[in-house]
Amino acid sequence: MGRRQFSGLEVALMVVFALMSVVAIALIVLFVTGEPGVLKDETTEVFVPQCPNISLAERVDCFPDAGASKLQCEQRGCCWSPLDERNVPWCFFSTNHGYTVESVEQPNPYVMKAQLKRMASPSLFGADIQELSFHAEMQSNNRLRFKIYDAHRKRFEVPHEHISSLTSDPSSPISNTLEMTHKPFGLTVRRKENKKVLFDTTMAPLVFADQYLQMSAKLPSHNIYGLGEHVHQRYLHDTNWKTWPIFTRDAFPNGGTHNLYGHYPFFLCLEDESGKSFGVFLMNSNAMEVTLQPAPAVTYRTIGGVLDFYILFGDTPEQVVQEFLVLTGRPVIPPYWSLGFQLSRWDYGSLSEVKKTVERNRAVALPYDIQYTDIDYMEDKKDFTYDKVKFSELPQFADYLHANGQKYILILDPAIATSKRVGDSPYLSYDRGTEKNAWITESDGKTPLLGEVWPGETVFPDYTSPNCIDWWVDEYERFSKEIKHDALWIDMNEVASFQKGSNKGCADNNLNYPPYTPKILDGVMYSKTLCMDAKQAWGNHYDVHSLYGYSMVLASEKALQRVFGENRSLMLTRSSFPGVGKYSGHWLGDNAANWNDIKWAIPGMLEFGLFGIPYIGADICGFFDDCSEELCRRWMQVGAFYPFSRNHNAQGYKPQDPAAFGANSTLVKSSKHYLTIRYTLLPYLYTLFYKAHTTGETVVRPVMHEFYSDSATWKVDQQFLWGKHLLITPVLHPGVDEVSAYIPDAVWYDYETMEQLADRRTYVKMHLPADKLGLHIRGGAILPTQRPNVTTTYSRRHPMGLIVALDDNKQAAGELFWDDGDSRDTVKSGNYIHYKFSAVHGVLAMQVTHNGYKDPNLLKFDSITVLGVPRPPTSVSVTHVSGGNSTSNVSTSNIQYDEAKEVMFLQGLSLTLGESYLVQWELVPEVIPRFDCHPEKNADEAKCKARGCIWEPSTIERAPSCFYPKDYGYTVTSVSNSNSGMAVDITRNKKYRSSGRPESPDIDNLRVEIHYHSSDMLQFKIWDPTTERYEVPVPLSVPTTPETDESKRLYKVEVTRNPFGIQVIRKSTGTKIWDSSVPGFTFSDMFIQVSTRLSSEFVYGFGETEHPTYKHNLNYHTWGMFAKDQPPGYKKNCYGVHPFYMGLETTADAHGVLLLNSNAMDVTFQPTPALTYRTVGGILDFFMVLGPTPEMVVQQYTALIGRPVLPAYWSLGFQLCRYGYANDTEIEDLYKDMRAAGIPYDVQYADIDYMDRQLDFILDPEFNGLPELVDRMRGEGMRFIFILDPAISGNETTYPAFERGIKADVFIKWPENLSEEIVWGKVWPDYPNVIVNESLDWDTQVEKYRAFTAFPDFFRATTAAWWQQEIQDFYNKIKFDGIWIDMNEPASFVHGTVGGNCLGNPLLENPPYMPPLDSQDLGLNHKTICMNSEQILSDGKKVRHYDVHNLYGWSHAEPTYDAVLNVTGKRGIVVTRSTYPSSGKWTGHWLGDNFASWDQLSKSIIGMMEFSLFGISYTGADICGFFNAAEYEMCLRWMQLGAFYPYSRNHNGKGNERQDPVAWNSTFSEASRDVLNIRYSLLPYLYTLMYEAHAKGSTVVRPLLHEFVNDNATWDIYKQFLWGPALLITPALDQGARSVSGYLPNARWYDFHTAEYVEVRGQMLDMPTPLDRINLHIRGGYILPWQKPENTTFYSRKNPLGLIVALSDDRTAQGSFFWDDGEGIDTVNKSEYLLTSFTAESNKLSCQVINNNMEDADRLHLGMVRVWGAGPVKITKATLTEENGTAHPLTPQHNIDTQELIIDATPKSVRVDQQFTITWST
Repeated sequence: MGRRQFSGLEVALMVVFALMSVVAIALIVLFVTGEPGVLKDETTEVFVPQCPNISLAERVDCFPDAGASKLQCEQRGCCWSPLDERNVPWCFFSTNHGYTVESVEQPNPYVMKAQLKRMASPSLFGADIQELSFHAEMQSNNRLRFKIYDAHRKRFEVPHEHISSLTSDPSSPISNTLEMTHKPFGLTVRRKENKKVLFDTTMAPLVFADQYLQMSAKLPSHNIYGLGEHVHQRYLHDTNWKTWPIFTRDAFPNGGTHNLYGHYPFFLCLEDESGKSFGVFLMNSNAMEVTLQPAPAVTYRTIGGVLDFYILFGDTPEQVVQEFLVLTGRPVIPPYWSLGFQLSRWDYGSLSEVKKTVERNRAVALPYDIQYTDIDYMEDKKDFTYDKVKFSELPQFADYLHANGQKYILILDPAIATSKRVGDSPYLSYDRGTEKNAWITESDGKTPLLGEVWPGETVFPDYTSPNCIDWWVDEYERFSKEIKHDALWIDMNEVASFQKGSNKGCADNNLNYPPYTPKILDGVMYSKTLCMDAKQAWGNHYDVHSLYGYSMVLASEKALQRVFGENRSLMLTRSSFPGVGKYSGHWLGDNAANWNDIKWAIPGMLEFGLFGIPYIGADICGFFDDCSEELCRRWMQVGAFYPFSRNHNAQGYKPQDPAAFGANSTLVKSSKHYLTIRYTLLPYLYTLFYKAHTTGETVVRPVMHEFYSDSATWKVDQQFLWGKHLLITPVLHPGVDEVSAYIPDAVWYDYETMEQLADRRTYVKMHLPADKLGLHIRGGAILPTQRPNVTTTYSRRHPMGLIVALDDNKQAAGELFWDDGDSRDTVKSGNYIHYKFSAVHGVLAMQVTHNGYKDPNLLKFDSITVLGVPRPPTSVSVTHVSGGNSTSNVSTSNIQYDEAKEVMFLQGLSLTLGESYLVQWELVPEVIPRFDCHPEKNADEAKCKARGCIWEPSTIERAPSCFYPKDYGYTVTSVSNSNSGMAVDITRNKKYRSSGRPESPDIDNLRVEIHYHSSDMLQFKIWDPTTERYEVPVPLSVPTTPETDESKRLYKVEVTRNPFGIQVIRKSTGTKIWDSSVPGFTFSDMFIQVSTRLSSEFVYGFGETEHPTYKHNLNYHTWGMFAKDQPPGYKKNCYGVHPFYMGLETTADAHGVLLLNSNAMDVTFQPTPALTYRTVGGILDFFMVLGPTPEMVVQQYTALIGRPVLPAYWSLGFQLCRYGYANDTEIEDLYKDMRAAGIPYDVQYADIDYMDRQLDFILDPEFNGLPELVDRMRGEGMRFIFILDPAISGNETTYPAFERGIKADVFIKWPENLSEEIVWGKVWPDYPNVIVNESLDWDTQVEKYRAFTAFPDFFRATTAAWWQQEIQDFYNKIKFDGIWIDMNEPASFVHGTVGGNCLGNPLLENPPYMPPLDSQDLGLNHKTICMNSEQILSDGKKVRHYDVHNLYGWSHAEPTYDAVLNVTGKRGIVVTRSTYPSSGKWTGHWLGDNFASWDQLSKSIIGMMEFSLFGISYTGADICGFFNAAEYEMCLRWMQLGAFYPYSRNHNGKGNERQDPVAWNSTFSEASRDVLNIRYSLLPYLYTLMYEAHAKGSTVVRPLLHEFVNDNATWDIYKQFLWGPALLITPALDQGARSVSGYLPNARWYDFHTAEYVEVRGQMLDMPTPLDRINLHIRGGYILPWQKPENTTFYSRKNPLGLIVALSDDRTAQGSFFWDDGEGIDTVNKSEYLLTSFTAESNKLSCQVINNNMEDADRLHLGMVRVWGAGPVKITKATLTEENGTAHPLTPQHNIDTQELIIDATPKSVRVDQQFTITWST
């Protein structure tokens, strides 16, 4: 048989099969060996995702495409956890995805390299790259680059024209900034100075597939700006799961989240109030999306290229922008004329219509530089042609404009028609391009891709091809010879096509249909553009699409250079990419005539400032749609301050150029007005562009960039700045003439009126009628100006000027850049003039720093306007520095001064541009701030001058006529600095006489020590180093180790030499919070005085004195401080002494200052603002805490002096007392009546009437039944408190307390050298065997009936032991739960001693300087003991009562508290009348013997808020008043207010009618019961606040400003207060009030009574307040624990624990709960308590246990949970899940009207001392 012959086809197939087999075997080998790292879809046999326990906010989406399901999620190896909302990913990454680091190499300290290998895990979209390379380098001190790319295959990378030219110049090792985690691979970028984490990719795995790259990073703050191009309705990004696609697209900027014209994967993040910021730029041009989530975090998903990140570090946001522009290219300086106003529209129809438009706007004298023509000038919309019928005279049009100083700009699109021209003539531009192979091709690389744009079928130039660039330059040059013009506008270069992909459609492949398509508009890659597989010189259109506009700009720049040569010209592009600003400007695209688009233009401009395109603006009056007159008028106003200021509209809409609205229209007048201002300020604007070009500064600038330390500015985006100094506030809403404008923290002057604004760092209502917008110059600015004209051609010929706006320090600075306005590269060539201007102390320096240009117009500075000149000038001189320093005086006729506005005008100066000058002005002499040199009464000129002081009678009330000269005080002789402080020696300036008090000799040499105790606390102490002086023996908790690291301190300290002064400066703001470098410092033996300037007029504190307002009145008011038995009254010193104040700075930062001095003193405020201390002894020992928030001030202060005591739980119940119970039966009857009325009531008191003749520890026979009554009441859940006074009678035959006191030597005596006797006084105890006739006058009663009393010296340990023993003996007779100590100032009814003869130095009783105290003419011993009495400190040191009088109550507190604890074995409570700093460690305080009057209600709020500052949380006033008879309505309103005193006690005085709740009528009783039930329900919250005060130092009664300090409307509020952060109390305080006007700060608030959201914030609200109601509001975002109230806390504590969950705007809330046995001793330190935290988020309430150590009997069950703001959609399901996983279905009750959701867990008996969750759903 013959051999079979194979056919040719068979042979070919066999060859192909053999080849495929070889390839297949090779691939199998490679697969097994894993070499090299090729694309491989790896699915492991068994993959178990390791799902992290993370917050919802940190989930990173593993299923960004549509249709996620549990099965599909798990197939990707991810974690599935569905929720009841769609924002949060249901499918999120496990921790065992990603890459591992296989090796690391560090060739030098600045470079890090690594090799990465993919972890075995399922793929998201296939084709994962198994091996990656990582390269990171510190390219400069402020720029880190890291790139992740395929280890084996080259992938597309952006061929950036500028970045590729950069070289590295590192100075910081990369290890200071970048850390790498190895498994899984992750990066942590830190700020090298403070190690703060800025960009942390360890939160989610790296994904790197061929067409899907993903990286996530956690960020340090939510303050994220940038990413584009989109319409961002707000400048500050919303991080609540927002995804922004980035891919250039011809789309309408209508407010959606879709992608627009440009491609900007760059954002800036402001870290915090320090201003420190960073930027992140991903150099990648592929289609991508960026997701921002609440962690806060960012996730990038891009579908090609590499991950090439640049991290840019800055100390300010501006510095970040500057670093970004170093990287991508700083912006071009546009020609000067391009800063003029511009007109355009699409489809004028003909050149004659264009000219009509030009002429009518010329006719109204509108400033107007540039006219455009859109595509309608072309023949059939073809590039490089013009319509020879309708635009026949177009070749001459530019000359027509030039003749009037105007310019002409025309448009070109990229798409080139394939059709022939009119008359079937060839379209040579197309033909030449075809010959050059200039077009983008189909995927075959040969066939030109055809699409459709305006002229019909088109091809698309490939600007990445050198052939195309040559063709484009050539065509443009040809056309420019035909049509003269001045600049080029390029459009449609995204690239846009009206076909989808091409006229053939697009092939089905992975480029046109990638595995994942980002959330771009339409969801199709080639929608309205070209097929992605089209070919360009740089690569596939898939990779370079977003670079189309960028490449066109680069080509067009070459064309402009060819045509305009040395002239700068201008380019304007629609599509852009980072780096475009180096050559081109941009407009914000095809907007519409509506009020949204006028608003959204501002964030758009601000973003392009970040992106490096400062020449930016929106189409004024809108492109699409007809524009109303109002909208166009308002838009022309704001558009006058767009850097690119052009009015442009579309085909078919009515004309909207200004003159079209009528020559006399308000619109024309307003437009001319603001364009005239623009043209006046063009030298300033041009200089800003110079700064942008040379340093990268922004031109249009967010307010935040300048005032980053003020968090209120972070969201401001309806105002903007030109540079640092010009604030623009437009009207952006219809029908309004008032806007809410933010005034940042600086001096501001109204540009038009030149008046200084009174407000700063606050929102104001700015009146802006139809023809106005807000325009303000910042103090500190020097703005160059020029007299305007209708074009820049003419205005550049006019004289120049300066506006000098002085700041707080009367200084200012500025610059001017000036060149010919049109030549290219003048900065590089040096053909320009540059000035630096500075104004300091009345001298304006105009210094030329560069002079390389001679202006042909011989320009002069003709006028200078200086704002903020406080007094009239007496003379002005000009020194011609460039002319040999010749000086001439300015004629008085050329000087004008507006005294009302404080503005100086200088005219006719004729100062030559390009030469340097000094302009100096002298002012009428300043009035020296008056620090009182004669604070005593009856000052006169002779007394004043005898002290070396100045006498000038003052007409201002209380202002001193006698005041110190400037240099009165001390001078520095030596300074020694160390890391922990300073030591300074100072000497008195003996030029002046002594301080004028011969009995108090001056101390000439003093020592000053300044100690930097911590980052937020310092001390400065001044004393006599040669003589020991008394120092306060109160121990303070000072850190053992000082803060030696200057960078960590919030403050810096400077010492002025003559006069000596200490200045403490807050570093973050530069604010001087203490500045004693003022005259008058005096240090003599018995008179010490020091003054300081204050940082603002907002000062709070000093006590104890009744103040009429919480914020001090600084109008020369003096307040004395000296402990005294003195009922509250205006300017009357009361029971305690607290030389502490909190100062609130204008920046809303707060600080606190304590003067640790216990002598009699006073403080004087004056409007400077300033404060003067005067004290009669001791030393000056100041402690300062820096906050910076008010709450932190109190926390830091109480950390220093001691945290407040934690009172017993029962002491938070309501309490009753009166002075004047006749017997125990009255108390028993009251108790029965209260119980019958059902009024909550925990504590009953007995005042001194329970004592026999007012003797401590002795029971009156009328009260023999009291011990049994007390036992019975305590058995029923009540508590009892007795009063004890310190004074002990010495006239008894048998009185153990006195006898044991004598034996133990506990009583205060005279100094041994004077007498060994006790210093006797008289107080309440009566002589034995007398009957008191109360009809006699008081002094007679004291003389006849009051016994001699001795005063225990509580400093001594022996006294404390004696006192405890007496209390123990009393407790053995009658039980009690707490002690009330009174009369411990110490008070005496005789002055000094019995008989009035104080032994020893009379100056101690009547010192050389007597502070303005009550009855000051009677001496310091009025109503107390002699000042020369001797006391003995615990260390045995003997001191004068003169020095320690104010410490008597303080010394009484601790022994009493210790006695209560030791005697009762429980925590109890001590309430004291006299206090000093740190008394709060042991006691509460009531506000003393007040009066039954309406004014006392508001004053009690002030008192409580002040004692919150002083560190005494447990405070309150005597409800209904102590003295005088209470009136019904007043007492009822006081009961309502008093229900929210922490210490809630109704107490009245002897001889008045009863005022307890059951003493009136049933209506009163019911109202009292109702409000006390509210109190009792909230006691778990109040107790938790008391714990936080005890543990952290937080306030309980809290002023509104503590929570809303950035709202300065709260700084004056004292008729409302908060419990902690969340409960707002707005009581009725006035007679007859049935409505109360209260302030609701800027937060979400719920009415406590209705649970409804109150739709008011940041404003006053009239609140109906019937007689049975007090206004209460709960703040959204907080969770408050509560319990059902009972008659006593003994029973209410047994009830289940409820929660009020008040949801915030973002539906979250948080809170905490503290619980212990309520009376155990030191349960916090022993950790015998429960502490939980609650969080609510996304329909879920969670409980976390922080500490859990209690007896079973004290454990609580969960009760009713009330969720407020739960929404209007009916919630039908709820589930309670315990810690062990047990789930309890619950039945919710949801009121959709009030939006209150009630979930009652009571029947489930679930304990709250475990972790649990409650979820609810519809």
